Amino acid sequence: MDSKITNFIKLKNHAVAVIQADELPEKVLQFKAGQWGCVAAMIAAAANGKIAAFSEETTACVGGRAGLGFKKYPLGWIEYFLSCGSPAVERCEHYKQTPELARNFIENVSNALIDRLPPRRKFLLFKPLDFVAEDELPDVVIFLANADQISGLVTLANYDSPTNDAVKILFGAGCAQVVLYPMAEKNFCYVGLTDPSARKFVDKNLLAFSLSYEKFLHLENLAEESFLNYDAWQKIFSRI
Repeated sequence: MDSKITNFIKLKNHAVAVIQADELPEKVLQFKAGQWGCVAAMIAAAANGKIAAFSEETTACVGGRAGLGFKKYPLGWIEYFLSCGSPAVERCEHYKQTPELARNFIENVSNALIDRLPPRRKFLLFKPLDFVAEDELPDVVIFLANADQISGLVTLANYDSPTNDAVKILFGAGCAQVVLYPMAEKNFCYVGLTDPSARKFVDKNLLAFSLSYEKFLHLENLAEESFLNYDAWQKIFSRI
C-alpha cells in the first residue's frame, strides 16, 4: 500500500509492516532454529526491501522472544544479566541498577504486556508496507527515521490528541519498543531502538517510530490536513 505519511516525511527506506501468519511466504529471511540473531537487524533488512520472518523456534534471543510476544521472560537468570550480574552470571549489561529493579521491569512491564496479547499465530513477518496485500492485516507499522522525520511523526501523532503524550519513549529491548509495546498498547506511538544492544544493527542516524496499524490508518487520514502540508514542515522537508 502507498502511504501519505511516508511521502510527507520523504522516507528514504520502506515503512515496515508487522504481520502475523500461519505459513511462510517464499524467499524470506529468517534465522536458523537455535541460531542467535537480533530482531533489529531483520527490521533494518525489511526497511531495505526484504521480507523477514520469526517464530518462537527461530528466535533464540530471550529478549527477542519476549519483545515479539512469543514467550515471557523466564526469571532466575535474566534479571541478573540485565543488571549487575551474580556469581553464576558473570556477563551482564548494567541496564538496571539491581536485579530487583530488573525483575520489577520484567514482571510488571514486559511479561504483563505479553499476558494482554490475544492468541498468536505461528509466524511474525516483517514486510515492507508497500508489499502488503489487500487481504493482509498488519498489527504494527514501523518507520526507521532520522531526527527530522521523527519530529514530523511525533507532531502528527499529537495533531488531534487532547493531551500531549501520544508518543512514548520507554525502556526495553529494541524489539519490545517497536513490536510488543504498540501491539499491546494500541492507542500510543513509540520511539524505539534506543536499546544499546540493538543500536549496532541499525544506521547510527536512525531511530524507530512504531504504532499499531489502527493508529497508523488514523494518522494517514489526518496527514493531508495537518501541518505536513504547510510552511513550517515544507522547510524541513526540503532538507531531508
